Amino acid sequence: MSFSMTGYGQYSLSYGGYNVLFEMKSVNHRYCEVVFRIPREWTRYEDGLRKIIQRELRRGRIDVFITKELSVESHLNPVLNEQVVASYLEAAKELELRYGIRGNMEISDVLSLPGVLLKPEEAILRVATEDEAWDTALQEGITHALEELVEMRAREGSHLAKEIETRISSLEVYHEKMVQLAPHVVTEYRDKLRQRLTEISDGSFEEHKFGMEIAIFADRSNIDEELTRLSSHLTQCRQLLTSPDPVGRKLDFLIQEMNREVNTIGTKAHHLTLVNLVMDMKAELEKIREQAANLE
Repeated sequence: MSFSMTGYGQYSLSYGGYNVLFEMKSVNHRYCEVVFRIPREWTRYEDGLRKIIQRELRRGRIDVFITKELSVESHLNPVLNEQVVASYLEAAKELELRYGIRGNMEISDVLSLPGVLLKPEEAILRVATEDEAWDTALQEGITHALEELVEMRAREGSHLAKEIETRISSLEVYHEKMVQLAPHVVTEYRDKLRQRLTEISDGSFEEHKFGMEIAIFADRSNIDEELTRLSSHLTQCRQLLTSPDPVGRKLDFLIQEMNREVNTIGTKAHHLTLVNLVMDMKAELEKIREQAANLE
């Protein structure tokens, strides 16, 4: 199955007082490059998230955007900072033991001390930077966004594969015409040359030299090897389009090889119809190359 390198995926979840949005988009690239744009406090999770993506994608530049905003519930009530309260109470005991200072602390006294009550966003930020469960939440979001992106790449890849298969069929038609035309090139050249020699020499030319000329022309214009290799490359292209592995680079290589064979045929061609077929094949190969550049 062929995959495109172009795709988009999105997923959102709520965790730790935040609404978190995951967005992923991918475009063409020679290798697999994953670029993150996420809040600074989550950069420590990048390596793990990158491995999840690279297990599924082989090529393309993948931009990952993770944004967060406080949920509605997080604006309601302040949060008790238990560590600070424990520190104040411990300090009160120390004053009593060391300096003999006595007194009763009311709840209102404790709540009025600095740092005892945290604003909701401060408490959430602490959770965001300290709670290891965020790692699991982020992996969940990335996985779901990645699934959507892969699905889109698969749909686009299927469309590209069908387009390439159609153009391969056109190439096969041109190839078959070349195969049928190739044996007649020498025959037509021989007949035309005999006619011209007869006209300019009143029919008195040496058959031996004439035969040597035809033999040299036949050798120079022979395209049987090029046609055989071209047929093999076309078959391999069809097989690649059904392969489960990434095919973009292999397909690009085969297109280069087919271009080389077609150019050689064009160099050897001494026939107008054959030259026109060469031009048609080069045009189709260029269209295939453009499409294959989008395949993983």
